[in-house]
Amino acid sequence: MKPKALFNWSSGKDSALALYKILQEDEYEVETLLTSINKEFQRISMHGVHVLLLEQQASLLGIPLTKMELPKEPSMEEYQEIMNRTMAEIQSQGITHSIFGDIFLEDLRQYREKQLNSIGMQAVFPLWKQDTSDLIQEFLKLGFKTIVTCVNGTYLDKSFAGRIIDQQFLDDLPKNVDPCGENGEFHTFTFDGPLFKSPVQFEIGETVKKTYPKPKSKPEDKEEEYIFWFCDLIPK
Repeated sequence: MKPKALFNWSSGKDSALALYKILQEDEYEVETLLTSINKEFQRISMHGVHVLLLEQQASLLGIPLTKMELPKEPSMEEYQEIMNRTMAEIQSQGITHSIFGDIFLEDLRQYREKQLNSIGMQAVFPLWKQDTSDLIQEFLKLGFKTIVTCVNGTYLDKSFAGRIIDQQFLDDLPKNVDPCGENGEFHTFTFDGPLFKSPVQFEIGETVKKTYPKPKSKPEDKEEEYIFWFCDLIPK
């Protein structure tokens, strides 16, 4: 029997490609998708996509969805408590492996492995250390379609939000931006491709600016903000 696994589903391109590879290799039984949700706004954490579109995705992929609802600004203690409760429920289903779409962030991998090892589970990284330029080209050649839902204003301006990733988008990226946005430069929502029974239906809404305070490293530093641009996707 194949080991049972959960797939950590962000709704974006890296998740879609990692899931595609896992299903092609057929070494694990993917029992559920796990996605973190902002409970107050009912949107995917970081990506800003409405939960209704996430549910459409899961339905069209044909894989059950587990939503981990988090408060607007959870403390580390609150986050850990909710995560522990969620993972206990997942483990009760006989799930032993947890699959991620991470590519090259070493500290993030170490954190995930440490957390999972502490409860007797194993982490799996199907895209690990692969060239991100090659990965995004493979993603497009397979026929996946994804739209940019959030951009980090430190790296990209408002015009990149709401664009569908194609070769022109990649050509327009500044040289300091990873083509997969692996450093958090942008986030996406994948709405079509070889895994989907049919495309996810949505309309493109307005793009809004949100700011978050930067932590001060020194008392004399001036107050600064992180700027993010979110393109709203409206479920049909």
